Amino acid sequence: MKTKQSSVKILDVSLTNNDEFVTFFDRNYIIFQNHLIVIHGETNEFIEKYLHDKNLNFMVNVAFKKAKPVKEIPEPVIETPKETPKKEEIPVLVPKAKTTLKVLDKLIRSGQELNIESDLLLLNRVNSGGKINIEGNLIITEIVEGSIRCNGDFMMLRSSQKANIVFHGVEVDNTYLNERLNRVELKNNEITITPVLKETNWG
Repeated sequence: MKTKQSSVKILDVSLTNNDEFVTFFDRNYIIFQNHLIVIHGETNEFIEKYLHDKNLNFMVNVAFKKAKPVKEIPEPVIETPKETPKKEEIPVLVPKAKTTLKVLDKLIRSGQELNIESDLLLLNRVNSGGKINIEGNLIITEIVEGSIRCNGDFMMLRSSQKANIVFHGVEVDNTYLNERLNRVELKNNEITITPVLKETNWG
């Protein structure tokens, strides 16, 4: 038995063997309940009764005209606009993106040197002989005994008399830091030092 589905609503069936026909529709009649079944060949009372019992719509030896192919619609032609003469371009200076914060929890030992382009939060101390060069902002939670070179907007640190602190090329007098946490910042081209009076919880 050959079958050919000519559309979503019509199923062509060539009837040559009753058993094949019944077996096919026993398995698939639910799929074709809303189809028109067109039977080609000699039908009989057995097949017609079977189709009626299954509530299947059918016709016998009917030929349907094939639908005409749909004409292809040509793609629209998109005209490229004529190029206008370019004006003299003025270079635009784009500011650098804000640096990201780097967090380190390591002891800066004597002889070690860190070069940092971003902001830095250091959760440890800087021993005598250790050095940090940084372009961003700097926060150090433990005592600083080594060298600091900072060009950021501010520093927060606690240094000892051994430390060498340079902010924007100016050496900061350790007597102003008093071995307590201070905020060092640049305001109106002047370096200001502000003690952080409240105890800071770094946890």
